[in-house]
Amino acid sequence: MDNAFTALMSYAPVLPEIIMILGILALLTFGVFRTGNITRTAEWIALIILGLVGWAIISQAPGEQLLFNGSFIQDDFGRFMKILVLAATGFTILIASSYVRDTEMDRYEFPVLILFAVLGMMLMISAGGLIALYLGLEMQSLSLYVVATMRRDSVRSSEAGLKYFVLGALSSGMLLYGASLVYGFTGAITFSKIAAAVQSMGTDSLGLIFGLVFLLAGIAFKISAVPFHMWTPDVYQGAPTPVTAFFAGAPKVAAMAMLIRLTLDAFPAITGQWQQIIVFISIASMLLGAFAAIGQTNIKRLMAYSSIGHMGFALVGLAAASQSGTKAVLIYLAIYVVMTLGTFACILAMRRDDGMIEDINELAGLSKNDLTLAVMLAVLFFSLAGIPPLAGFFAKFYVFLAAIEAELYTLAIVGVLASVVGAYYYLRIVKIMFFDEAVEPFQPITGRLKFVMMLSGIFVLAFVLAPTYLVEAANAAAKSFF
Repeated sequence: MDNAFTALMSYAPVLPEIIMILGILALLTFGVFRTGNITRTAEWIALIILGLVGWAIISQAPGEQLLFNGSFIQDDFGRFMKILVLAATGFTILIASSYVRDTEMDRYEFPVLILFAVLGMMLMISAGGLIALYLGLEMQSLSLYVVATMRRDSVRSSEAGLKYFVLGALSSGMLLYGASLVYGFTGAITFSKIAAAVQSMGTDSLGLIFGLVFLLAGIAFKISAVPFHMWTPDVYQGAPTPVTAFFAGAPKVAAMAMLIRLTLDAFPAITGQWQQIIVFISIASMLLGAFAAIGQTNIKRLMAYSSIGHMGFALVGLAAASQSGTKAVLIYLAIYVVMTLGTFACILAMRRDDGMIEDINELAGLSKNDLTLAVMLAVLFFSLAGIPPLAGFFAKFYVFLAAIEAELYTLAIVGVLASVVGAYYYLRIVKIMFFDEAVEPFQPITGRLKFVMMLSGIFVLAFVLAPTYLVEAANAAAKSFF
């Protein structure tokens, strides 16, 4: 009996994933045996499951635990990123509520698919080997392909899902090819054994470097980093708006976590090799995100280019390859998720009797029709632009500081200049809302959207007063690698 209990307790690190799996099965069973419209009930069940999983993660003791011969890692870094993913997913389900009931998405499968994607993200974050990494990635991706096409009556939604699927399959192929090269030249699957093999090989193996390049290219697709960003604007515009909000938040966090763990755990001995790649895609992403968004008239496409730019800023911290740089990335991602979900809550409030509004010019004179919405959107855009003393300023401050400490001066300078250029398209929308002639007002804002908007606004405004909690949590998570 004692042996059985001990064996059972050895699987305690995967308790959050077990709860998620059981919760998904329960939700599926509920949907099969209940009749009528059960979407609202399914949403609340999904939120309860996310809460239980979050509680299981927070309840775990600090420190690192390995399972399945090192293929699964549960550490402070993983716990931080999983909590961020769960929070982003929970708020996405909240802001999606009214939208799914007004469209053809009013089906209980929506929260089920979202939870399946989250399970994949949790596996990605804790992956300690190439096979575990790929399994988590595909579980997430297959769910997201379907979610992107949830509006069956929309040609744009179907097109978005198809584009995402085709390019996602391409990126998976590149990642698998890179993984096979790494395995072939190191003879190892888990990150710790790969690191030991790379340590003895050094930079002499050209095949290993090629494998690393393909691995990073495959992951760069998932975070929309240039030059693997081409799917992002079309998918963001075509997918249903709550799905776009989900794409902009939780999957980016999980993919970035996977990238951090892969580079710092598996390839610390050749930091100089992957650092060059990260610096390049960081600069390219920041510049394209800054300049390509200027001419956009669709607010969802603008947010797509904004997301590309922000992933470039986050990569600045990773390029530093230090504890302070990793801490900066985690702080940046946490603040980015809050700002992005708040902004999409405001975008979902852009609705008239004939449907959703996505044209930026339709925000003209919004301050005269709905001052609350205009102020909240302005605050969030100011923060996204990095204007002090809002949270977005501190997010960029931490990554630039880490780059300077690592003597990556060119990267930091390019980042600052890209921030200045990027501020233009945010400030242009603020000008349209407060100084242009008013157009037809939007419908009244629902309670859930107001809640998420206010919460994100308060966080963005009040972060300067109490940044310690997030900074300390991010620093503790970053110590997992150093």
